[in-house]
Amino acid sequence: MTNQFDDTRYLLKFILASAFCFFIGTVHGVLQVISPIRAWLDSIGSPYGGPGHMIDPLAHAHINVIGGVVIFIMGASYYLIPQIAGIRIYSKKLVNHTFWWTLLGIFGFYSTLMVFGIWEGQALLANPDNDDAVQAIHRYYGPVIATVSTGMGVGFWVYFFNIFVTIKQFKPSIQSKQP
Repeated sequence: MTNQFDDTRYLLKFILASAFCFFIGTVHGVLQVISPIRAWLDSIGSPYGGPGHMIDPLAHAHINVIGGVVIFIMGASYYLIPQIAGIRIYSKKLVNHTFWWTLLGIFGFYSTLMVFGIWEGQALLANPDNDDAVQAIHRYYGPVIATVSTGMGVGFWVYFFNIFVTIKQFKPSIQSKQP
């Protein structure tokens, strides 16, 4: 006997990932307003510049908006389009690629922002008159953030492709007008 939800159960991972990202984001938000942490973030340039801005606001916003909202919307649209249009998603395999590439990119991006923000912040505080230490660390930031961003981008583009090809199947019925 098949369950009516078996066909969409594979989308549950999107909701769970969204909830987990919101959890991380709320913990992050609480931590960054605790007095000693806030003072440390302010001392390294949060939220306007310097290494501190990578932690607050960039990492905090990223985990909430991309991790919490966007991953949820991806899963919701993979569920809703077939329900509303009466068509199947073009490829469940691409749904899984969407999920994993995007999720790996989300956590890679968040982790990169946090690691480099803390690492560069510590270097800045250790020697505030010498920007060379921060720049020596920061030269690795570009390649790392580009790599994780590419992974996330692959997830986004797989999603766009799968949605567009799915919608292309849709043939709305045209009802004749009655006088």
